[in-house]
Amino acid sequence: MIEATLVHPVSGDAIYEAPGLYSPTIRRGTNWIFTIALVSFHLGALAALFCFRWSALVAFAVVWILAQNVGIAMGYHRLFTHRGYATPKWLEYCIAVCGTLALQGGPIYWVAVHRMHHKYTDKAGDPHSPRDGKWWSHMGWIMDGSLRNEAEVLKQYAPDLSRQHFYVWLDKNHWIPLTTVGLSLFAFGGWSWMLWGAVMPVTIGLHVTWMVNSVTHLWGGRRFSTSDDSRNNLLVALLTGGEGWHNNHHANPVSARHGLAWYEVDLNYFGICLLKRLGLAKHVKAARLEIKPGKRRE
Repeated sequence: MIEATLVHPVSGDAIYEAPGLYSPTIRRGTNWIFTIALVSFHLGALAALFCFRWSALVAFAVVWILAQNVGIAMGYHRLFTHRGYATPKWLEYCIAVCGTLALQGGPIYWVAVHRMHHKYTDKAGDPHSPRDGKWWSHMGWIMDGSLRNEAEVLKQYAPDLSRQHFYVWLDKNHWIPLTTVGLSLFAFGGWSWMLWGAVMPVTIGLHVTWMVNSVTHLWGGRRFSTSDDSRNNLLVALLTGGEGWHNNHHANPVSARHGLAWYEVDLNYFGICLLKRLGLAKHVKAARLEIKPGKRRE
């Protein structure tokens, strides 16, 4: 039998409790503003295929790493939501700005939704459980759900960020960094750079992140017998840099390390380790597998 323990255990839970049970899976009709924006980004990503340049692919890679790996995975998820490690405040702010480049909402919104997911995982109140439908868990919850309009409810799940003026401002104006990057790319590289460096990363990144909500609660292996449907999915792990080891994560949510076995590649954790070696990250909480003596390896 394999168990996981934290190298640096924490006191208390990183997920904040909110009074009462709130079920955000209520359908309130299509969010047309988001839907039109989503369709526009998909059309832009399609157009990017007809104006390919190698320099544009470099722009895509740079923005992808900053937005998806540094911003969403290392930042919004492992740093802000679960406090799996700590950084200097100036670096924390920079990572938060990188997270907005993914256009998945501001830090308060993203963190609150994810903490809500952990509190009610695959139960009534989970914002995006596949038990409400595969389509719902992937895109339906954000296209047709009511959660985005519940600002006061979300604040209850991210009081640590809601008390800081910078995050309040960034949450309201999370579109500004990507707009600035997009216009800058257009100025220096034309349509090709803008479509590949701003539109394409957002479009693919949205689906990759949504796959963590949907696919990793439907298909994959389960190392830990958690009370939810979380699973370890290799494909999602490869696409996200390590977020696909979702069963590992739900069993050890405050761990900054998601890939626990040697073959479970976790590039996002490698990035956190790099920050630690540079003296820019501390209090890194890392789960590790331990095989109990006399127990059979599963």
